Amino acid sequence: MDEHLKALLQKSGLKNTKHRTAILELLEQNDQPVTAEQLYAEMRSKNIPVNLSTVYRTLDILCEKELITKLTIEGGAKALFEFNNNLHRHHLICLGCKKILTIENCPLGDYEQKLAGKTHFSITGHKLDLYGFCPDCRRKNEF
Repeated sequence: MDEHLKALLQKSGLKNTKHRTAILELLEQNDQPVTAEQLYAEMRSKNIPVNLSTVYRTLDILCEKELITKLTIEGGAKALFEFNNNLHRHHLICLGCKKILTIENCPLGDYEQKLAGKTHFSITGHKLDLYGFCPDCRRKNEF
């Protein structure tokens, strides 16, 4: 097990369990957000005995401690999860194939400052997910 994941769990006040560390490792390795079902299948394929309910409970705890982030897609039935590496990111989400692309640079920094100055609102953060159709889905369906 990676020592930095063990340290993250300890710093968050959580016990180091095989399920928590396995889920953190899998999320850290994925470059795309994944569902609980995908994590469950991946754990089973690696011969890690686990119940789907345990995966959900573990994800809830890790989200609560902000070790991972939860992404809900408009019109999507399932939540997606990703490792929280404390990078500020936004997403482009295809409504056709559900592919998710990460926007690395935040386009809202200047706007956020102007809005805070104009409204005197103390802005502590924001989230931006853009929905549409990827080039593959547009070609297939001519959107």
